Amino acid sequence: MSLDYVKFSNGFERFMPKEYRDMVEHGPFGKKVSVSQMGSFKEILEEHPMCAGCAMTLFIRLAMVSFPNPEDTITVGTAGCGRLAISQAAIPFVYGNYGDQNGVASGLSRGLRLRFGDKPKDVVVMAGDGGTADIGFQQVLHSWFRKERFTTIMLDNEVYGNTGGQESGMTNRGAVLKMAPLGKKFEKMDMLQMAKVAGCAYVATVVPNNPRRVESVIKKAVLIAREVGSTYIQAYTSCNIEYAIPTDKVMEDAKTVENDRYAFSEYVSEEAKQYLTERYGYKEYLPKPAAPAGAIPKA
Repeated sequence: MSLDYVKFSNGFERFMPKEYRDMVEHGPFGKKVSVSQMGSFKEILEEHPMCAGCAMTLFIRLAMVSFPNPEDTITVGTAGCGRLAISQAAIPFVYGNYGDQNGVASGLSRGLRLRFGDKPKDVVVMAGDGGTADIGFQQVLHSWFRKERFTTIMLDNEVYGNTGGQESGMTNRGAVLKMAPLGKKFEKMDMLQMAKVAGCAYVATVVPNNPRRVESVIKKAVLIAREVGSTYIQAYTSCNIEYAIPTDKVMEDAKTVENDRYAFSEYVSEEAKQYLTERYGYKEYLPKPAAPAGAIPKA
């Protein structure tokens, strides 16, 4: 919950496990690290029980490296594959009952603001497509309409992966799964459009095979959520088990899906653009200079 929280108390350093000492001395707390530096510092998520080749695990690792202040970040999750990894990270994790993760995050975010005032304490929800678009849909949508100031990340593997392969609202129409043998009869839910309609200040889609892009959207989403309002990231994180994707083809699948139906998209509200520019120096949102008088506009 803060840099002081992870530091050793005087006299206790020699009694702490080596893993903990390594995290304090070589981890990302209090430092600015990047996904391009992975392998040169100790990550807050290293060991996990996820399946070999799981794209979701890679995305979660990238997301956690990208948190602006990991020592001041709390993650919230619910039932599903993702929480098996998220709960192993060296930052606080709150487990909500299935579907109420955005309700929990709303109360947590408000409480942290009362307790710590202007000092940023970031709350990030990471939950699967079932927890976000199906069972947790009501609380997700209401948190967005209320402009609760935290980030929601959907780990979209387009299936209920850890309960045998049932279809979710995010499964594509016609997809045949172990527990949906006749094929899904309805379209994939358009959560991106719903997020915009509900007033999210930042909405983006990503796949995990572009780490720098993942880093960019995570940082923007968390920073905007501190003061402007709700932010939403939808990440394609395939289930290589339920969709029978060979382990060595997982990244190839991500690239194919990105080209086919999961292209990068980013929506930033005008208020959020102004906030990022003025508070954090984002130059990409500066007003474009006016064309010189007499210039011929491009066709």
